[in-house]
Amino acid sequence: MKITWNDLKVDFNHIDQNRLTESWSWLIGADKKPILMSSIGDLFLTDKNGVCYWLNVGEGIIEKVADNVDEFKAKLKDNEHVDEWFLIGLVEKLKESGLELTEKHLYGYKKLPVLGGEYEPDNFELTDIEVHFELSGQIHKQIKDLPDGTKVNIKTTE
Repeated sequence: MKITWNDLKVDFNHIDQNRLTESWSWLIGADKKPILMSSIGDLFLTDKNGVCYWLNVGEGIIEKVADNVDEFKAKLKDNEHVDEWFLIGLVEKLKESGLELTEKHLYGYKKLPVLGGEYEPDNFELTDIEVHFELSGQIHKQIKDLPDGTKVNIKTTE
């Protein structure tokens, strides 16, 4: 199956960008704006100085990936970076399994990797974009100071 750039990214122009980042402000600060969203639910952001970052939602970490947008765009032409950031093989398997992205959904984790979830097709489902970022940000905030291996119970409220 051929994977295209449209399989690896999600359009989020129809979503209030603050909704994507507000549950993550404890980690990313208030000055970063989304510039690209992967179909597996990670965000790429830029700050007021143009520095680009990767918000790895599965692990709950932010990492600087480029000094500016032009450098970031150049890295998006490097297959190693694209595979690391967008998990091409996983997306291919998800598509082969019949999961097709929609305007309001991305491939979201059933169980976050930081909680023991695997980067395997069985651990992904179509998830509402806003719900994905809100819940994962809240979970990561609550567990960020726990030692590795701590058992946790996740409870959601409506």
